[in-house]
Amino acid sequence: MHAITSTPLSPPAVSMPTRPATRSAQTAQQAALTQADPRWAAVLARSAAADGSFWYSVVSTGVYCRPSCAARTPRPENVRFHASCADAETAGFRPCQRCKPQQPSALAHHAALVTQACRILEAEGATPLGALAARVGLSSSHLHRIFKQATGLTPKAYAAAQREQRVRSALGQATDSVTDAIYEAGYQSSSRFYEKSAQVLGMTPTRYRAGGAAQRIRFAVGQCSLGAILVAHSGQGLCAILLGDDPDALVRDLQDRFAQAQLVGGDADYEALVAQVVAFVEAPGLGLALPLDVQGTAFQQRVWQALRSIPPGQTASYAEIAARIGAPAATRAVAQACGANALAVAIPCHRVVRSDGALSGYRWGVERKRALLQREADAAHTAHTAHTAQKQEKVA
Repeated sequence: MHAITSTPLSPPAVSMPTRPATRSAQTAQQAALTQADPRWAAVLARSAAADGSFWYSVVSTGVYCRPSCAARTPRPENVRFHASCADAETAGFRPCQRCKPQQPSALAHHAALVTQACRILEAEGATPLGALAARVGLSSSHLHRIFKQATGLTPKAYAAAQREQRVRSALGQATDSVTDAIYEAGYQSSSRFYEKSAQVLGMTPTRYRAGGAAQRIRFAVGQCSLGAILVAHSGQGLCAILLGDDPDALVRDLQDRFAQAQLVGGDADYEALVAQVVAFVEAPGLGLALPLDVQGTAFQQRVWQALRSIPPGQTASYAEIAARIGAPAATRAVAQACGANALAVAIPCHRVVRSDGALSGYRWGVERKRALLQREADAAHTAHTAHTAQKQEKVA
């Protein structure tokens, strides 16, 4: 009798389901779109400065967040961008419970509290830090920190700057004597003011009244993708953003623009303000959450306001700007106002072109103008493409 041996049978081959190649390609395409969008950089950096300018959602979790959300960074192919909370919720996403994007951002809340503190200091003059903090509902250390972050000054320095501004204004009025102007500005004694008059005015009060117009301006020079950048702050806001190749030339330009000002180099804390401006220059579409001290004639102010209404990625001609401000015959004057602009990118004179669309002169170089316009056009195209892809995905 023969033993019967059995040969083990090989298990049947099982074909594992694979994702269609088209799905993989779509995932890669969506990831590329997200990574090319300047808003993605703000998400990676958890930039509080970008809060309120856009929101992003994560398709794998179904939630939407503010840029500064501390949650784990999502995969780029799962990210969608939205212009508002309503847009995100309409697309089917719910608010993140961690960053609560539907509520005012910490930055906006802090800005409101700092604004309240500024109004108190402007109305009442120097106020003890503890009393000021109590009135806005913060601790002294918290108010001191967020006040300096927002304005570049401590509350005490801000109050001093306001007092200095008041004495300058009073000295400029012919009806007040020098002594009256000093006391009306909030100084307790004229002798103490005279001790500091050179620092405050850059000259004696009498000489100032005779025609001086000194102001204290802090500045620093840094680097950005467009070359050297000089950022100057007057105490009221940014008064100059200058671009160029030679840092020394930028300092001379600042001296020419503010010939009677007292220029002071920024300290280490000032570097944080410069970094905010550089980030804005690299991605203008994200906006600049810093006050501007725009100094110019009434006509220049009208032109500059019209320039700020041109959306990133778009341009307007000098003639169109002249028409917008109600002075259609003032094309040449509009061009001169653009040339007098001291706040590069923040007041976007680079978005003004000739009537035929050609690039005309730009104070900081036509190549920089071309680079800025191309950067903004690319960002606008990327945002539009991502929005279109998102709509198509929603329909599918």
